[in-house]
Amino acid sequence: MTYSQPPGQGPDVGDVSVGRLMSNISQDLSTLVRQELELAKAEVKAEAKQAGKGAGMLGGAGFGGYMVLLFLSIALWWGLSNAMDQSWAALIVAAVWAVIAGVLYALGRNRMRRVDPVPERTVDSLKQMPDQLRRTT
Repeated sequence: MTYSQPPGQGPDVGDVSVGRLMSNISQDLSTLVRQELELAKAEVKAEAKQAGKGAGMLGGAGFGGYMVLLFLSIALWWGLSNAMDQSWAALIVAAVWAVIAGVLYALGRNRMRRVDPVPERTVDSLKQMPDQLRRTT
């Protein structure tokens, strides 16, 4: 049952039974809770996506760090046991990996700082729900 009402005024419920009004309230509240759950799911999904991207970048930084250690170890070994030109080549490769790891780490850290684990809009609307219910009753 729908009620037509002028703007700014509540519905005229003089001819509606209390049972029907309670049923309408229950149905509206159920719809509201379902919508809030859908909003929370959407917010959490968006934040999880951001966290996943940040974690991927941090994983790339970890791999880059591994490569730095690998090439620095090879460079040190070659530097001690072989001619100078081989060790300089290994050091250049290690330096490139160090730059890549640093950039990925910085990007991943910044992305992770932007992740908000609390669905803000859902929390705000749930805080407003008791006020809205008081106004309608």
